Amino acid sequence: MLYFEDLKAGQLFHSPTHVLSEDELIGFARQYDPQYFHTDPQRAADSLFGGLAASGWQTSSLSMRLVTQTELGKMANGLIGMQIDKMRWPQPTRAGDALRVTVEVLDKRRSNSQPGFGVVKVRWTTVNQRDEVAMQLECSIWAQCRAQPQAEEAPHPAAQHA
Repeated sequence: MLYFEDLKAGQLFHSPTHVLSEDELIGFARQYDPQYFHTDPQRAADSLFGGLAASGWQTSSLSMRLVTQTELGKMANGLIGMQIDKMRWPQPTRAGDALRVTVEVLDKRRSNSQPGFGVVKVRWTTVNQRDEVAMQLECSIWAQCRAQPQAEEAPHPAAQHA
């Protein structure tokens, strides 16, 4: 298990690789993003993408799956996202692309409202087999602390009557 205290700015986590098949690409798009440049190889050839391209949401979803397979995926309370910033897809993902993710810890701070937790800001970078960035985002995750702050001890009820 990993806890808030185990994470440090600059720390990197590396995922395994996943090769995206054309069947996976089209199947996801038919269900969640049914646009012709994601679902029809012939029509996609004449699109802005010049061929079949995965939905950015598929690249992001696949990235999430890969992140769960890193050591960061062993967070004590799970990978609970709080927000996403600066999400971008600078390079389309294609069938046959071998994607992998690197997660970098950017910074962290204890929560003011929930003392048993911290907020950790991370950057995900998903690259293909040519090291081209397919997706990048920054997000904040909710991380459980190992060391719980000590609450002030209340006096024993019997001591109040003495």
